[in-house]
Amino acid sequence: MEIEDRKYYEGIGRRKRSSARIRIYLDEQSSGDFEVNGKTVKEYFPRIGDVDVLMGPLSDTNLASSVDVTVLVQGGGITGQTDAVRLGLARALLKYDENLRNILRSGGHMTRDPRVKERKKPGLKRARKAPTYTKR
Repeated sequence: MEIEDRKYYEGIGRRKRSSARIRIYLDEQSSGDFEVNGKTVKEYFPRIGDVDVLMGPLSDTNLASSVDVTVLVQGGGITGQTDAVRLGLARALLKYDENLRNILRSGGHMTRDPRVKERKKPGLKRARKAPTYTKR
């Protein structure tokens, strides 16, 4: 995918420890390519259902075949990266056309999931798991 000197819209998405920078290209050269860290989206996210989650904002706005997408994602695990890309893609589409806000909001693509891992507390094994009680 040749991307030099093409106009793009950028969005940043985050989830847990993952951060994704998404660029969408909407011009006559766009053919529906989706690239994540230099690989195709199906190579980078091979898990069943992940690609459907990623394509949610594009399929809801009927732009899947007319947009080229490049993604740089880092940190976290597969689920965090998937949700980070989805949020960043929705934000980039919003920069392209503000009128898409209601469609993206009703699809649940505009809300950042605030849940992160809770810190470990002193005297406990994890954030909330206490050591087993022994009477003797």
